Amino acid sequence: MNDSAESLPGWDPLEPLQRRILGVLIEKSKTTPDTYPLSLNALTTGCNQKSNRDPVMDLEEEDVENAIAPLQKRGLASRVSGGRVDRWRHHAYEAWTVGRIELGILCELLLRGPQTEGELRTRVARLDTLPDGDTLGNALKELARRALVVWLEPEGRRGARVMHGFHLPAELEALKAGSGSPPAIEQAPRAADPGLLARVEALEARVEELARQFDEFRKAVGG
Repeated sequence: MNDSAESLPGWDPLEPLQRRILGVLIEKSKTTPDTYPLSLNALTTGCNQKSNRDPVMDLEEEDVENAIAPLQKRGLASRVSGGRVDRWRHHAYEAWTVGRIELGILCELLLRGPQTEGELRTRVARLDTLPDGDTLGNALKELARRALVVWLEPEGRRGARVMHGFHLPAELEALKAGSGSPPAIEQAPRAADPGLLARVEALEARVEELARQFDEFRKAVGG
């Protein structure tokens, strides 16, 4: 592992597609547990999903299958056999030794990239209930202590963004170099109801999930 000042002790970097795959597996285990573990088709659809993703990707099943192999070797994901098709599950809880709120934070960062604490509060709430106003902040502090997340600007500064700790050192340098002052538009969403935004995003994700299930059903019956 790179021992430079910007390397993240204890956590090997993940490639962008590996980060997307892991984020999708974590997300679907929380939002649609009835269809989890995921088939390769469902996993690919989740990676290409337009809502709750940044950037939006256009991947083939072969791309996903090739990228998931290194996650298996590192104990972050595994294949579940025995059904009509093989399925995939994550092992992030065990690999990172985190709780559900901490994993929800990492999931959102893997799926969307750098975010402010306010953005994370809204988005993590679609995955897990936040018991009180301090829960997310305390979870972020613990993740930062363990280098599972990294602040791109000084923590506590207005508009400061946080990112997961699985970037290559060069990627992290580029993110920090491009941070500058928080953009003015970052404040715009605050006028909206965070709970409403979370519900809209959850509904969008559910519609895409139902469309995927219908497509799988149609293929299964030969339609």
